[in-house]
Amino acid sequence: MREVTISSEPIELYKLLKFESMVASGGEAKHVITAGLVRLNGQVETQKRKKIIAGDIVEFGNEKIRIQKL
Repeated sequence: MREVTISSEPIELYKLLKFESMVASGGEAKHVITAGLVRLNGQVETQKRKKIIAGDIVEFGNEKIRIQKL
């Protein structure tokens, strides 16, 4: 699992996927989220603008990241 540090929280889920290069673009991030391919804390998450905070774990494909606050 990769640790990701954010300077301010919350951050929207689709932006996190894009900024961490888990997807190629914001549009792709929105698509994979609405398709049910992203998990947040072990549950499928379909809200593109879901607020992500420190302690959350995001999974997509074979990547898993834990969010930490700076």
